[in-house]
Amino acid sequence: MDSITPEQIYSFLVKLISTPIFSVKETPITFVSLIILIGMLVGVSYLAKMTKKLLIHSILPKAQMDIGTQYTLARMSQYTVVTVGSIFALQFIGIDLSGLTVIFGLLSVGIGFGLQNLTSNFVSGIIVLFERPISVGDRVLINDIEGDVTEINIRSTKIQSVNNISYIVPNADFVSGTIINYSHGDSRIKIDIEVGVSYSSDVETVKKALNEVAQENNEVLLMPKPEIFLTKFGDSSWDMMLRIWIPDGKRRLQVTSDLNFAIVDKFRQYEIEIPFPQRDIWYKNEAEKNAT
Repeated sequence: MDSITPEQIYSFLVKLISTPIFSVKETPITFVSLIILIGMLVGVSYLAKMTKKLLIHSILPKAQMDIGTQYTLARMSQYTVVTVGSIFALQFIGIDLSGLTVIFGLLSVGIGFGLQNLTSNFVSGIIVLFERPISVGDRVLINDIEGDVTEINIRSTKIQSVNNISYIVPNADFVSGTIINYSHGDSRIKIDIEVGVSYSSDVETVKKALNEVAQENNEVLLMPKPEIFLTKFGDSSWDMMLRIWIPDGKRRLQVTSDLNFAIVDKFRQYEIEIPFPQRDIWYKNEAEKNAT
């Protein structure tokens, strides 16, 4: 039995890597060209990621623009590098741009057979980046999840909740659903604090106490100025409302808590009673009931 020579092994390997695996628009794709394509795409992906980091951490912070705009520019630059690099990689191995129509045709078939959700989230991600209903750093409430937007990716958006839990939300939810964005446009928000006081209380003293609570809190804005309303005559109390504005919606829970504590202390200082619900219960003697 004849032994296999190194020349035969070399010839076999050369033939193996140069044999076309498949063709795209009459362009043969060999094992070598496929490896080169994969390597170039990996390199393009790494370059795009480094471009985004460089823009976010070094270049864009020097410009006079908000964080959301910086993130949008960095993300779109990343997508541009990926798109241009992918086209260059395809052309490098011999696939011309006309050959891409075949790929797009295959993708359209895939979309019809189950990629609708992926495509919807991708398009929604582009819409979110350009329309900017949300931006990185915004405090949002969506699907009963409240947190800060930390990343807007090609398919989904990452939200870090107030409980320090990361939620991955599909981008389509931000386009088709209802979102509360506490940071969009004007970051100021209004807070209404309701409290009941006894009917025996002096109304002017109550108003004075609530005004002092608002003025003594450093996070309460002076404009718009705090307002006090008597909203309803309850069963056992006058229902009062203190309306204030704060500059940062992310602080509303803490400010609300601080004001509530301050109201308790201030009412004690002015001897203002916060009543509890009362009910009068009448008992009828069984003998009296039978007599009637």
